[in-house]
Amino acid sequence: MSKIAFIGLGNMGGPMALNLVKGGHDLTVHDLVPASIQAATAAGARAAASAREAVAGAEVVISMLPASQHVEKLYLGDGLLQAIDAAALVIECSTIAPDSARKVAAAAQARGIAMIDAPVSGGTGGAVAGTLTFIVGGDAAALERGRPILEKMGKNIFHAGAAGAGQVAKICNNMLLGILMAGTSEALALGVANGLDPAVLSDIIAKSSGRNWATELYNPWPGVMPQAPASKEYAGGFGTDLMLKDLGLAAEAALSTRSATPLGELARNLYALHSGAGHGKLDFSSIVKLYQAKR
Repeated sequence: MSKIAFIGLGNMGGPMALNLVKGGHDLTVHDLVPASIQAATAAGARAAASAREAVAGAEVVISMLPASQHVEKLYLGDGLLQAIDAAALVIECSTIAPDSARKVAAAAQARGIAMIDAPVSGGTGGAVAGTLTFIVGGDAAALERGRPILEKMGKNIFHAGAAGAGQVAKICNNMLLGILMAGTSEALALGVANGLDPAVLSDIIAKSSGRNWATELYNPWPGVMPQAPASKEYAGGFGTDLMLKDLGLAAEAALSTRSATPLGELARNLYALHSGAGHGKLDFSSIVKLYQAKR
């Protein structure tokens, strides 16, 4: 059993923390939303009034925050690294800019603290079920220290490379995910506009060459998959604004390496339009509304 501090109990962090409690770990949590803390403490975690209080005496520190600026502020601006025991392992699970991950990792290394960036894939369903994929950047030995902890929250663990590599791989994955969801939505809207049943068309695509994660597990059309956010008024899941953030990170990475990502840029523009129309808090599969409105 490890003594773990978990900071950030949102749609992903909350279920991840609960799986650590179920796994028998001694967990202390901190979040800015009281309801999120209450859910964790009801499951057996202890609440901390601040991040600094949470990490006191922790053997492992895990953070799951919205964006790069939050991670940098927590560890560097607020000086949390100064409060973490030098023998502890830090596992940063947020999806952030690779440069931010490297910057924080370098500061941790300067204090003798082992740190890995371990962004996740698998959505809120994977977070609840404990079947997430962790895409890890950092020292291989640090990953092996963290592996027993990660295995309580996920099924697949990949070592992408040095510090920041996990973020690069995650950004590439999410850029493709955004493209696939926009394309799947476009195809379904076209079929429905021409008289097809969306469930029938989805089943055809899922068994044909257009099959993808959206048609198999996360259909964007309401009513096709009862468990998908589309059938729950696009509540929960992975927000449009979060997808827009990740597509922005992909654009930044492409610019820094002079890489061509025309489809990624198109997807970013589509999600920006969708968010600007007031749908930023809805699950990213709600991008289908863009196409439905044009029928």
